[in-house]
Amino acid sequence: MPGPDDSRHAPETALPPGHTRRTGWGLPIVLFVLTVASVFLSGALQVYPEGQAFFGRALARALPQGWVFAVPLMAILLTHELGHYLAARRHGVDVSLPYFIPMPIGPLGTMGAIISMRERIRSRNALLDIGAAGPLAGLAVALPVLAIGLWQSPVRPVTSPGYLEGQCLLYSALKLAVVGPIPAGHDVFLTPTAFAGWAGLLVTALNLLPIGQLDGGHVAYALLGARQDRVARVLLLCLPGVFLYNLVAYRDAAPGMVWLVWFVVLAVLRRLSRGNHPPTDPGQLSRGRRAVALACLVLFVLLFMPTPMRAY
Repeated sequence: MPGPDDSRHAPETALPPGHTRRTGWGLPIVLFVLTVASVFLSGALQVYPEGQAFFGRALARALPQGWVFAVPLMAILLTHELGHYLAARRHGVDVSLPYFIPMPIGPLGTMGAIISMRERIRSRNALLDIGAAGPLAGLAVALPVLAIGLWQSPVRPVTSPGYLEGQCLLYSALKLAVVGPIPAGHDVFLTPTAFAGWAGLLVTALNLLPIGQLDGGHVAYALLGARQDRVARVLLLCLPGVFLYNLVAYRDAAPGMVWLVWFVVLAVLRRLSRGNHPPTDPGQLSRGRRAVALACLVLFVLLFMPTPMRAY
């Protein structure tokens, strides 16, 4: 996703289309390599769930098996970030390379990536293109990955405790189309590839939240202008409400914890960016881009998962 806009400290001169200021490759490459290793580890632990304590040679033998999760997930995330990067380059916006964030202790092995926009995005059309390019590109990879993974996933009786992945409208429709009706007392047990595709939907949903400088915030600001700042404040305050819904519904804080964490992260980012979304120059969003913006907001509704993961 695009990172915080540093435009308040950036020069007011835009770069020619297709050019960026000189930027270092070292840190982005190191973080990318670490993230690949972290995601491979998460994939290996899915293939060998009983091997969470393996070390040394056992770990070295297991890591390559994680490719069935790591390769599709990294393809989704990398395509998402390249969508932002190439759209920014096309509009001559000074943009960094993606900074991937490894997280070896989590189920995905990563917290995604950020791209720093080092100057103000001037036109609403450019803001829409840059904000929408990432989620649309990533979703174009995530959907076929998920379909292939669901086709490989067995339907079995639910006989022991486990975890239920979040259900959204788009996921439920694709699952019905690929797997068909699921008998009562049964469920689809996701393969690592299917889990990677599902994670792609979740990441896209989180980024499409119409708040701040998330992808959805950029899209909504391009569509609504300064009115989006008021909308974002209301939506931000709704996130603790989604957490409380899960707490009451399941008598457990864990199912909705992601929304509480996301609320804290977005509140901190909002404070660091001094509140409102950086303004664009006067001008209207083109008709075609207006349709893309509306489609992205509809897509957020289709991808929204009130309960991303819960134990049963």
